Amino acid sequence: MTKFKQTYPTDLKYTEWMLIMDFFPSNHMGRPRKWEILQIINAILYVVRTGCQWRMLPKDFAPWQTVYGYFRRWKQQGLWERINGSLVRTVRVQAGRDPNPSAAIIDSQSIKTSEGGEQRGIYVHKQTPGRKRHIIVDVLGLLLMVLVHSASIQDGRGGQQTLQKLFDKIKHSVHNRWCRLKLIWADGGYVSIVKEVRQHFGWKLDIVRRSDKAKGFEILLHRWIVERTFGWLGRYRRLSRDFEHTVSSSESVVYIASIRRMLKLATN
Repeated sequence: MTKFKQTYPTDLKYTEWMLIMDFFPSNHMGRPRKWEILQIINAILYVVRTGCQWRMLPKDFAPWQTVYGYFRRWKQQGLWERINGSLVRTVRVQAGRDPNPSAAIIDSQSIKTSEGGEQRGIYVHKQTPGRKRHIIVDVLGLLLMVLVHSASIQDGRGGQQTLQKLFDKIKHSVHNRWCRLKLIWADGGYVSIVKEVRQHFGWKLDIVRRSDKAKGFEILLHRWIVERTFGWLGRYRRLSRDFEHTVSSSESVVYIASIRRMLKLATN
């Protein structure tokens, strides 16, 4: 019997757990679990929100080796991405929208990395080693796709790879026959792939440019939505820089932060 005593603010509430519990089947082969799945998830959420090291998990949680083992297993199974996709549809329906978006916004964020790890490069404009997080969001700012790669890759190329990943996901999804995506907004860094996106994916890539007459800060139509999403994700300290050794782990942490936020939206 799952207990819902909230030890930390990051712990899931009963209503939040009900939205995702079906992704974690209760049937289990072999010896009985010592730790409940909910306890494992709460520990992972604690790491992502507070930014602590796995080894620094409080003793209230399962041993860090157990928690990290589940995180890694679910990452390899693509579970975090599937949960994120399901919650996007849930939140969109609650907002009175079609579960599948017809428009999206793409942008990237350069981030410093800790020492070591794969796909690290020098971001040419800042001359700092790190990675880039490419994300695609809907008009509500909900995360549709994330791709992490070396900071040395330019936005055009990175954007094309991210859109290809989204296209492949839609193509192989059981929901692909209801796909409505037609329009994607982006900044000037993606102008080089406008024709390629139209030819290969059938989507219109609309470049939103800053006015030449604008002075100082200017809110740009549609582009502010993805910037706001980066701000939301920035509240999760594990994302303050890229601490992950692999890009797949880095992408999973972004999905987990997105999942936690949408669970709150869906239950408020």
